[in-house]
Amino acid sequence: MSYPEDLRYTAEHEWVRTPGEHEGSVRIGITHYAQEALGDIVYVSLPEVGSTVEEGTACGELESTKSVSDVYAPLSGDVVAINDALDATPELVNDDPYGGGWLFELVPSDAGAVDGLLDAAGYQGTLEG
Repeated sequence: MSYPEDLRYTAEHEWVRTPGEHEGSVRIGITHYAQEALGDIVYVSLPEVGSTVEEGTACGELESTKSVSDVYAPLSGDVVAINDALDATPELVNDDPYGGGWLFELVPSDAGAVDGLLDAAGYQGTLEG
């Protein structure tokens, strides 16, 4: 599996796309590897718009037929959008993890923090090690 080169990644299997749809925001989702490991996602719980999340802390949950897994904030910042489509169709996370299955957008408290995340090759290295 190859991972999109235009994204940044965390070792916890989240991706970050710059820019997001909102002014100054980044879009966040989970990787193909993560959705495959979880299995069929049946419910998604996301942070509330207007809430502040801290890097590395759990800010949501993905419930699958196998288990419940936390979603970790890859960056600190303010949540400006969530993917409402996941309420009715949580399987979008499985079907299109880098497109329609995105989770939420936030405005990072430190815009430069994105540069500290893994690139595609670095993320793949975490999977192989």
